[in-house]
Amino acid sequence: MTLKIGIIGCGGIANGKHMPSLKAVKEGEMVAFCDIVEERAVKAKADFGTSESKIYTDYQELLKDPTIDVIHVCTPNISHAEISIAAMEAGKHVMCEKPMAKTTKEAESMIEAAKRTGKKLTIGYQNRFRKDSTYLQTICENNELGEIYYAKAHAIRRRAVPTWGVFLDEEAQGGGPLIDIGTHALDLTLWMMNNYKPKYVVGNSYHKLSNKANSANAWGPWDPAKFTVEDSAFGFITMENGATIALEASWALNTLDTGEAQTTLCGTEGGADMKDGLRINGEAHGEMYEKKIQLDAGGVDFYDGTGEDPAIIEARQWLNAILTNTEPVVKPEQALVVTQILEAIYQSSQTGEPVFFNK
Repeated sequence: MTLKIGIIGCGGIANGKHMPSLKAVKEGEMVAFCDIVEERAVKAKADFGTSESKIYTDYQELLKDPTIDVIHVCTPNISHAEISIAAMEAGKHVMCEKPMAKTTKEAESMIEAAKRTGKKLTIGYQNRFRKDSTYLQTICENNELGEIYYAKAHAIRRRAVPTWGVFLDEEAQGGGPLIDIGTHALDLTLWMMNNYKPKYVVGNSYHKLSNKANSANAWGPWDPAKFTVEDSAFGFITMENGATIALEASWALNTLDTGEAQTTLCGTEGGADMKDGLRINGEAHGEMYEKKIQLDAGGVDFYDGTGEDPAIIEARQWLNAILTNTEPVVKPEQALVVTQILEAIYQSSQTGEPVFFNK
């Protein structure tokens, strides 16, 4: 069986990730493309569809097509919940691009809709499917690091502010680097720790470099007048079992210590980080050790065995979860906790107070 897929939102993330990866797998076929800018939908059909694929500018019209099995939601954050819920109520399974939603309330409504309709819902956290991530998760699952009681979630850029689309618009996105790239780092960290019970959060967000004219940005100068989201945010998360997570997220920060979609883990039996490839550290036979994991096959001239794009692996496992009626790797309940923590960091920054869960 080949699943029929509709794409809602044919902008950057759809062209950069969802549509190329879906095109590369045999389990699905893109049969409908929707965007409020019709030219984008037309181009998406030409690049990734078939001659019979349909074009829409109203997502509600697309959802009326009973032959469509799956919807990929690739719109700005403000409409993730609305479209995802409408799609599930129309009988479609949903892959929603990260972050799950702007707010915890919206994310909870998405999960409620999934349960009510019986449709599958997952969130686009493709970094889980990288080789280093899957290897490290296996180590964690086997308890080789022991009890992980301290972790850092890294999402730091020196000057890489996305200046296109609505990334700088607080109303449309709900936040800046914290909700854009901090969400990936936190998702990876929670997944490795298999710990989804936060106790309380404190955090701060900043509008420091965003207020300054800039010419060094990777994607060109930003307009300070339109930069309404934070440029940096930092959180300190205490879990119910006493574990601590430090989360750092920035699009523009004066530092040489950069890296995103990375985690550092410290356990009672060993540690791991992704700062220079995947490194495992610990103590054995009275000495400390450090191992760098060789993830490429290598050993063959002109072939490095690099492997498949994580976005393609993500697409295949998602569609197979539908076809085999099994759980997707990224569960919506896990993504909800990421949203809860990010929202709490913003709230703590506004009030200057810690945010407690389950009080």
